[in-house]
Amino acid sequence: MAIVDDPAIAAGERTHTVAADAAGRRASLALGIGGLLVGIALIWIGLDTLSSASIQPRLIAVFAGLILTFVGLDNLLRRLINPSFDTGLWLAIVWLGLVVLAAVFADLLPLREAQNASKSFGEPSSARPDLFSVHPLGTDKFGLDLLGGVIYGARVSLEISLGATAIGLFVGGLIGICAGYFRGRLDALVGVFTNSLLAFPPLILLIALMVALEPSVRNLIIALAILGIPTYIRLGRANTMTIAQREFVLAARALGAKERRIVFRELVPNVALPLLSYAFIIVAVLIVAEGSLSFLGLSIPRPRPTWGNMIYAGNEDLRKIPHLLFVPAGVMFLTVFSLNRVSDRARQLWDPREAKV
Repeated sequence: MAIVDDPAIAAGERTHTVAADAAGRRASLALGIGGLLVGIALIWIGLDTLSSASIQPRLIAVFAGLILTFVGLDNLLRRLINPSFDTGLWLAIVWLGLVVLAAVFADLLPLREAQNASKSFGEPSSARPDLFSVHPLGTDKFGLDLLGGVIYGARVSLEISLGATAIGLFVGGLIGICAGYFRGRLDALVGVFTNSLLAFPPLILLIALMVALEPSVRNLIIALAILGIPTYIRLGRANTMTIAQREFVLAARALGAKERRIVFRELVPNVALPLLSYAFIIVAVLIVAEGSLSFLGLSIPRPRPTWGNMIYAGNEDLRKIPHLLFVPAGVMFLTVFSLNRVSDRARQLWDPREAKV
């Protein structure tokens, strides 16, 4: 039987397909907007309407609201911008940008007293979070503002983690590049040094260093940098051993370039980007490490707020005043999660071993 190609039938099928696609886009758009609105409503209920309720229903409402808000926003942005739009990545970048800007310009923000308890007389103590009050995230037992505390704590955490990462990146990366390029006795000596440092449990090593040193920002940066140097040595060495076999390095060596020029002009620029891609995750690890030291009482003491000592202070009254712990812990979690998310994307872009063909 011969198949008749009827233009009218083909046109009707195309019209039906286009109509179905348009209906699907409208339904998806409506689903995104609906999820976004319902999610915001649940967050509102958890933070405001249920402010006098116990912590369990409030957490359930807020958590469910956050999930629905993300799903709705993701669906909406994928329809409006691009089907491959990575909403999670951009939310992580926006969050990190807000944290950095708030920490840098904390002194210019209209924040309530968050450090000196003697200046917080007259402020409500242990106030619950209320987004539309003068204390959006509540107060602690001394009437200190938690929003100001997490912002000034972000300044301390970022100063320590970024400083330690920069030192570890520069010192460890350079040692690793030299070990991976020159090899021989230098590589063996560096290997023994790196393995010796990595043999110590990181937290035990940090505790030992902070017991020997006075708790201060400078000493914390030094201690955490020592913790990060072996990792960067290994990363720098591994990337250098790969790049040292590339044609442009072999050509520079064949043309008689000095070893110093090859290291600083050929190897360092090409190894730097893969190392930088791991810097985000190292910053996240060091934020958690500083928080662990603060929780153990070995970091910056009160009244200067850090995320770690705020969590430690809130741990004492977890059952009665849970937001004292959940507020700084939530901010730390979002920051560390965002750094890990950005690090994954940076490795895909900058690390040739992670790049997809």
